[in-house]
Amino acid sequence: MTPPVRRRALDVIADHVDLPGRRIVDVGCGEGGLVRALTALGATVTGVECGAEMLARARATAPAGNEAYVEGVAQALPLPDSAMDRVVFMNSLHHVPMDGMDAALSEAARVLVPGGIALVNEPLPEGDFFQVTRLVEDEEAVRAAAYAAVTRACASGLFREQAEVIYLNPVRLDSYEAFAARMGLIDPERKARVAAGEAVLRERFHALAQVRDGAFVFDQPARLSILVKAG
Repeated sequence: MTPPVRRRALDVIADHVDLPGRRIVDVGCGEGGLVRALTALGATVTGVECGAEMLARARATAPAGNEAYVEGVAQALPLPDSAMDRVVFMNSLHHVPMDGMDAALSEAARVLVPGGIALVNEPLPEGDFFQVTRLVEDEEAVRAAAYAAVTRACASGLFREQAEVIYLNPVRLDSYEAFAARMGLIDPERKARVAAGEAVLRERFHALAQVRDGAFVFDQPARLSILVKAG
């Protein structure tokens, strides 16, 4: 079996789906990095985020174009029917409560045009970065639940799976402090766990990271599911 290649998530997506000129929603957009990258490629992008701190950071960052950010959750997207050509879940579906994952994918189908595409990118529960982050929160169960929700959405006829791509997504961080800040943005409870476990986290971070071009890098195994809306 050919080992997975190291690629940026955006490059993997761009290899399989046309993006320029498309209307795209990034569900769980965080600080808006992907929203700005897609906008720079010529897409019309809306970022949806429920975290107040991350939403504020996204709105405070210099825009790449005419991107927009709205507050909302995946289970009830604040968008009209058939308003989007692409829906992206970039490492976000597993953050939806497990009993809301099916609703999140149903909402993705609702806001897509017929034949529109949902892109569900999820980190696999393996690799060195997972060995660090699981000290804060072990997401093995929720990541498995997210994949099961994708499988159900296809089995029900809501979507048709066009492709599944396994690859290594490089996670680049300038320092342990950058890692700690990133982990703490999810919610106050996580921020407290990061602070309480700093000594062990810092040791594990430096032991497992690779240093490349002055940055700390982890190759995170990831799965991109490319789903076409029925009809």
